[in-house]
Amino acid sequence: MLDYDLVIIGGTTAGRYAALTATNFQARVALVEPFSNSENLPNAGKDAIALSSQYNQILSESGRFAEQISSQKFGVSWEKTDSQMPVELQFDGVMKWAEGIVSNLSEINDLGVLATRGVDVIFGDGEFVVKPDLAFAVNGRKLRSLSYLLACPSLPAIPNIEGLSSVSYFTSETVWKLAKQQQLPKSLVVIGADPSGVEVAQTFARLGVAVTVVVKGSHILAKEEREAASLVQAAMEAQGVRILTATEVTQARVIDGKKWIQAGDLAIEAEEILIAAGRLPNFKSLNLEATGIKFNRQGLILNDKLQTTNSRIYACGDVAGGYSFAHIANSEALVAVKNALFLPRLKIDYRGIPWAIFSEPQLARVGLTEAQAIRRFGDDIIVSREYFKHIEKAQMCGETTGFCKIVGRRNGEILGACIVGPQAAELIHAIALAVRQGMKVGAIAELPFICSTFSDITGQTAAGWELQRFRSNTFMRNLWENLFHWRRYWKR
Repeated sequence: MLDYDLVIIGGTTAGRYAALTATNFQARVALVEPFSNSENLPNAGKDAIALSSQYNQILSESGRFAEQISSQKFGVSWEKTDSQMPVELQFDGVMKWAEGIVSNLSEINDLGVLATRGVDVIFGDGEFVVKPDLAFAVNGRKLRSLSYLLACPSLPAIPNIEGLSSVSYFTSETVWKLAKQQQLPKSLVVIGADPSGVEVAQTFARLGVAVTVVVKGSHILAKEEREAASLVQAAMEAQGVRILTATEVTQARVIDGKKWIQAGDLAIEAEEILIAAGRLPNFKSLNLEATGIKFNRQGLILNDKLQTTNSRIYACGDVAGGYSFAHIANSEALVAVKNALFLPRLKIDYRGIPWAIFSEPQLARVGLTEAQAIRRFGDDIIVSREYFKHIEKAQMCGETTGFCKIVGRRNGEILGACIVGPQAAELIHAIALAVRQGMKVGAIAELPFICSTFSDITGQTAAGWELQRFRSNTFMRNLWENLFHWRRYWKR
């Protein structure tokens, strides 16, 4: 007899979301929250990645708010007098506010809530066993289940830099501790430029920290549209962030009590160092080899139903590879849970899942990039761009940096979209829904967008796409021109 319908090996918010989802189907669920042997991951299964992301977004919004109020773009001028001082961000107050918000948010996925919903929460490190039957062994107990779901946390990728192990540094999971120090560092070096690194660099630069970003590639955010990433990079540099591209960090040292790194030909002093070079899966202790599961450096080898090479074991989130975005992990968890509990017939479709990087300006994307679309469809694509400087709301708010781009096939199928600019993370959802529902570009172009709103850029970009398609169709242009000429001639 089986003990459970689903056993989830968690340690992430995706694992907890999966557990709650399974209980909605009246399934009997066990959630194993492993203790970590890594200093980067807290015990008791707390999701340090989400924690750091929450702190960073709150700090970023606070800095942006103070920056807007203290600027003169709305005709507000602040002069230092005995009774009035320029706007100054009180960091201690912001941190208390952030701690309150994080505390409230943590209650949503609290393990106590899961327990009251019927989830058996088990703390401990375990591994798979296959004899006499497949089970997950933890705390001397074998959990036998119809299916299993891997929702384990990944670990930050630490580059092979000489001397780095002897120098203290922060990662995407521990950077929130840097923000909670009594005094902010005077200088910060970010090695790598993944999304978390970009967000942290910009946030601390706003708080008055001298930030240097060192990246191997030709630009930051290598997985994103080149023109969008370049715009974010230019904005960061304008805000005072020093970005060294095509540069590799080869050494790290502590000299006379000060931290130094060798970046290319430059020796850079840094009060603190942040590693933001991506993430790696962390499942070596689970004895996956015994179950027949195959994996590589990027993560587990999965099919489109999120099954591993062992059909009874599914996976979602960090171990599946890709960006560590919570909403993508939750989308994977929903598909995996339904397939694990019922017939495995649902397939994960990443084409309509948007994501965003909370830089300034924000960068959001869904579907294929322009380069990916060209490689797949060749000349059968049309690309349309519209700029925020042409949008009434953007002009009113003084936020005119950025653009919206839609990439589609000539039949109107939306292949992808990218928005970089104000509220990009909100604006991308309309296009993402259209992609998921198989709607054409014309459906967005024909939707009357409220005036004046930032959303109008979506409609204008789609309308521009439709116009480009018409102009590229010589036959239709000649047909319409002859029709109008004929009608004018006979109506004289």
